[in-house]
Amino acid sequence: MYNRDQLAKKANAARRKQSAIGPDIDLTEFDDAPSQHSYLAEEDLCSLPMADQNQLLMAGLDVREEERGGTYLQKDTDVIHCHAQQEGIEVIPIKKALETEPWIGDYYWKLIDVDTDKYTAAAELGLHDGYVIRALPGSRSIYPVQACLYLEKENIQQNVHNIIIAEEDSELHIITGCATAPHMKKGLHVGVSEFYVKKNARLTFTMIHNWAEDMAVRPRSVARVEAGGLFLNNYICMKPVRSLQMYPTTHLVGENAVARFYSIIVGSPGSYYDLGGRIFLKHPGNRAEIVARTISNGGDIIARGHLIGEEPDIKAHLECRGLLLKGGRIHAIPELEGLVDGVEMSHEAAVGKIAQEEIAYLMSRGLSEDEATATIVRGFLSVDIPGLPPQLKAEIDKAIEESDKDMM
Repeated sequence: MYNRDQLAKKANAARRKQSAIGPDIDLTEFDDAPSQHSYLAEEDLCSLPMADQNQLLMAGLDVREEERGGTYLQKDTDVIHCHAQQEGIEVIPIKKALETEPWIGDYYWKLIDVDTDKYTAAAELGLHDGYVIRALPGSRSIYPVQACLYLEKENIQQNVHNIIIAEEDSELHIITGCATAPHMKKGLHVGVSEFYVKKNARLTFTMIHNWAEDMAVRPRSVARVEAGGLFLNNYICMKPVRSLQMYPTTHLVGENAVARFYSIIVGSPGSYYDLGGRIFLKHPGNRAEIVARTISNGGDIIARGHLIGEEPDIKAHLECRGLLLKGGRIHAIPELEGLVDGVEMSHEAAVGKIAQEEIAYLMSRGLSEDEATATIVRGFLSVDIPGLPPQLKAEIDKAIEESDKDMM
């Protein structure tokens, strides 16, 4: 087990590494100095400026906390609100957890190497904060916990580390978002996330990104799912972003463990997206699914997916569908890797355009051309996600509905 000094040495050795995938980012262009924001009590969340509230809502955070099991809100480098309001659920800033919770050492930097690249190194050497969300053994999340990493300061570099734990036989639902203030144009978000799904636990994690047009985003995440566990990972990004590169990885380390990734991406002109997911199926009975829906309005999208079957009696499916609406590029890279006899793996990949006969049919039913196009796009982006709680499905539907005016 590494101590903090050893982690710092490993991070220092990696801080000059370039990213293996995607355009390189010069960290010296951004300001990672600590900011100063006041902590807000529960009743003060509604005192945030309405423009900020609207931005937060677009990333899934409701300041009224209706139908929420807890809240974590970080503005720039400071935690401005953090609490849980359901028994059996813990929400703790990670810097506080590192100081007060001895058990956090069993999870911190255990799934991701601190020296993976300069972004993971920055998350350790310049850690601002992040959240620990934990469901205690046997607990059930009635409403989702909401978390948001909000950027307000122009040209800031925000470094966070998150740890999510669903203990044995628990059920945890999280809706998390990242967003920028309306006036903000440029910044860098570096986020490390480690997910632990214990035996027979269930974790649903839905992330909604609402970035500024000149943002660079570098998340790094790995999950570990034990026997009988389920990890459902949903990712939504329908707003412009300059550069986004992420490749979450999940290890199914027990029999009958399941992981499902669902992504909805809309690429705007000048935006670059390199994203996907990788799942290792290591035990009999493992199941995995990666489903991506991508639309390019002139953006550059690389959609990756990699499924690795290491044992017999596993099933996995990969589906990537892309729609070119107003130019741009979609590059689908599906990979299936079977290492033994007895694996069952499949994939579908397609990139195309809206058929004119579909538009013509809807127009014959009384819709305008824009209305017909919007209807087809909404149907394309509507992904059937098995087992998604109603509150989270409503958030996804809301994000798709709100994106219509930006796409058309």
